[in-house]
Amino acid sequence: MLKNTLTYFVLLFNLIQCLLTEINGVSPILAFKPTLRHLHAATVIDDKLYILSGMDDTIGGIVGGTQFFYLNVSAPFNTKMPLYWHDLTSKNIVPPQIGVTAVKGGADNNTLILYGGRNLTSIESKALVYAYDTQGNAWHIPTISGENYIKRRSLTAVVDYQGKVYLFGGKLLEFDSFVNDMITLDTINFRWGKGSSTNAPTSRINYGATLLPNQNIIYIGGGNSLNESLPLDEVFIYDTNNNNWSTKKTSGLIPSNRYGLTAVLGLDGEQVIVYGGLGNKNIIINPEESLYTLNINTFEWSIPKITGNIPSCRYMHRANVIGNYMVTTFGVGYNITEDDVLLLDISDKNEFKWTTTFYPPPPTSDPAPAPPSTPSKNKSVVIGLATGFSLLCAFTIGMFFLYKRNKNRKVKVNTLHIPNGKLDNQSGQKTVETTNKVDNHDEEAKQV
Repeated sequence: MLKNTLTYFVLLFNLIQCLLTEINGVSPILAFKPTLRHLHAATVIDDKLYILSGMDDTIGGIVGGTQFFYLNVSAPFNTKMPLYWHDLTSKNIVPPQIGVTAVKGGADNNTLILYGGRNLTSIESKALVYAYDTQGNAWHIPTISGENYIKRRSLTAVVDYQGKVYLFGGKLLEFDSFVNDMITLDTINFRWGKGSSTNAPTSRINYGATLLPNQNIIYIGGGNSLNESLPLDEVFIYDTNNNNWSTKKTSGLIPSNRYGLTAVLGLDGEQVIVYGGLGNKNIIINPEESLYTLNINTFEWSIPKITGNIPSCRYMHRANVIGNYMVTTFGVGYNITEDDVLLLDISDKNEFKWTTTFYPPPPTSDPAPAPPSTPSKNKSVVIGLATGFSLLCAFTIGMFFLYKRNKNRKVKVNTLHIPNGKLDNQSGQKTVETTNKVDNHDEEAKQV
């Protein structure tokens, strides 16, 4: 009962957001709607999920690649309602790119660090790294000391607790070749470094990778230069403390070969959640086989118990853990009936749940006192509160009448006599035809 009440509250909250004449300075009529995309960057900093770059094959890619926006994850939302994206495109200096990767870093751990990618225009950007100050809302190209490396793309950046980014493999832009070396970037002092390549995995792109509690990084799957999906019967561990590689054989229900997948650490710190990907010869993976967990102590694969409506298997998407959820954004492989954002509730390690309702995590610290409001802001607040109160009253009255009507209907139904067999075969199903949001995409994007 409480859960249903919370769900109704979230829906009402979203409805009020859509109907208010001004919310966060943006008119709902002019609300920003991002284009579809894949091979983009998605990074969580404080209470915002920042997204930029990527390619949308349906409109040529460049428009989506120029967009820069975020989703406020400090407030509840429902993916079946219009999401309130905040548009930062006017502040963007990053050219449209595909195959970028991004992390949170910097001295205060509130800077978006964007690395690599291939430009979607004829002019290739020479900058390897862009940095976005989330406090000052400004981009800049940092000056980085140390040996300069050739720009690469289609790799996954992983940052440790000291602000050092690990960049393994990828595809070199100038030579169009795959590599398997490890380079590092100190995001506090902005200095390049070199990791170990001894016993490293074979060259690969579009793999899954995430930081483990012991500061090791696990690398899973990916694709090679022969356009083949790589197997998941072994995973690779990079020890960031000792700068060395090791290989672990896996057991259990081993997933099929796949690339364009994502990997995140579960909330218990003992399992990695792998989602999506594309199989060999561009085989679409069945939705029931799109989600696996890997025990990082035994390296045993399993398919977790999952409830809710299982979505189509995506690839070239991005996944972030926010509060109790794995939040998946965009990608390729889903149809027009599904949402751009997927929510997997992972709070119960024994049973995951696909859901459409997001409840934000509790604040980690007491919020700072709000600055004094200006008269114009006070007026907006009063109008917003009055409108919200009116909608709440209307909602309450509507629910009351709906309750009375259902109660009366129930009384009437209980007085009817329905002969046996009259309710058989009366449900009547109809088939809904769905089509892919992205019918085809650039040959290079399929694998890189």
